[in-house]
Amino acid sequence: MSLTIRLHFTPYHSLNLHTHSTTKFTSRIRPKPIYHSNPLINFVSNKPRMQSVPSIKSSLIDPDGGAVVDLVVPESLRGAKAFEAASMPKVNLTKIDLEWVHVVSEGWASPLKGFMRENEYLQSLHFNSLKMEDGKFVNMSLPIVLAIDDETKERIGSSKDVALVAPDGDLVGTLRSIEIYKHNKEERIARTWGTTAPGLPYVEEYITPAGNWLIGGDLEVLKPIKYDDGLDNYRLSPKQLRKEFDSRQADAVFAFQLRNPVHNGHALLMNDTRRRLLEMGYKNPILLLHPLGGFTKADDVPLDVRMEQHSKVLEDGVLDPATTIVAIFPSPMHYAGPTEVQWHAKARINAGANFYIVGRDPAGMGHPTDKRDLYDPDHGKKVLSMAPGLEKLNILPFRVAAYDNVAKQMAFFDPSRAQDFLFISGTKMRTFARTGENPPDGFMCPGGWQVLVRYYESLQREEAQQNSAVLST
Repeated sequence: MSLTIRLHFTPYHSLNLHTHSTTKFTSRIRPKPIYHSNPLINFVSNKPRMQSVPSIKSSLIDPDGGAVVDLVVPESLRGAKAFEAASMPKVNLTKIDLEWVHVVSEGWASPLKGFMRENEYLQSLHFNSLKMEDGKFVNMSLPIVLAIDDETKERIGSSKDVALVAPDGDLVGTLRSIEIYKHNKEERIARTWGTTAPGLPYVEEYITPAGNWLIGGDLEVLKPIKYDDGLDNYRLSPKQLRKEFDSRQADAVFAFQLRNPVHNGHALLMNDTRRRLLEMGYKNPILLLHPLGGFTKADDVPLDVRMEQHSKVLEDGVLDPATTIVAIFPSPMHYAGPTEVQWHAKARINAGANFYIVGRDPAGMGHPTDKRDLYDPDHGKKVLSMAPGLEKLNILPFRVAAYDNVAKQMAFFDPSRAQDFLFISGTKMRTFARTGENPPDGFMCPGGWQVLVRYYESLQREEAQQNSAVLST
């Protein structure tokens, strides 16, 4: 768990998210997804907006560089741009490459305007920041780069511009004024993760099989990236989120990122954060519940299941739909601990959040070869409090929540009676659901828990059918 934010989700029909043709990209979705519509549409509050609050521009925090980058070509120019791109050398993208195209094109990485050239890459890798023309620094803790192999490099030759092609063969956009430089994988892995131990999910999925060259340049995207998985209405860009915060007259926005289902401990943290903000004098703090939607490791709960589970949390009233916005953050997950949590915080600045709630071991994971945490659980929140380029973001560390066996509910951990508390990790939660064992009452809302149970039952049925097919052959 990396951060806690209270959010309210509103279907964003006013943004016409489906009015134009879009680039298709299918992520890890099973043949029969749980749903193909917005599951929160029936749970959005119809209450009138708070009239007593003066007209406040809720984008209280400026995006890095002063403006949110938007690299999508205007519709009137798409035909000409596509015709021009058709004659350029082609670079084939992986699914994760395309997720990064999505991230950069919408401005989550502002002021970055494309895949990094070498000087930007080195600044990110060694300083976790980028120096702008005015001498100011913005945080950029993860290199956002595009790898190519020897054959592609040779095909590009002396060309200054290249076209980008999605895994399904669609033309995505272009990189202009390109620069090609060496991809030192070992250095990149060591500096990003602090280890080169085998078994790092993102490394094995994306970096190890990647080419030995990196290509940077200015990005142009021909049309918005869409996935056609029933979840695109949740994929609100930074500009769309800022517009929604303004329309709600929010005077504070606090973000909560997670890649797991929401249990009552998460809800306790989010609700307590809103209480604290109200005590600080804010009148209308809005929670941005912002689950990660890009690459995740194989044993994490898939995005469509998590989103259905989140809808049950709002339906059951565990979180208040009137003060919560649910949206998907399109970034891939690195599991790079204190290095990656800076990226998570920086991206939410660009979306307009001025409070970021951080908990234990954000963006962390178990060591891939040893039986221990890969990172110190407290280092993430310590790093955020002093990271260059994040000074304008309010960091709110939260207390640890666990299951109180006396109160029979999730509560803040009390060291004076430690024996009364049960810590249920994400791994243990998934084990409960997989084996059909119910967690303690009060751990998760019943509707949300049944979503997980059905998911793991479907996996067991699929596994049984596969084993039967193997035996029959």
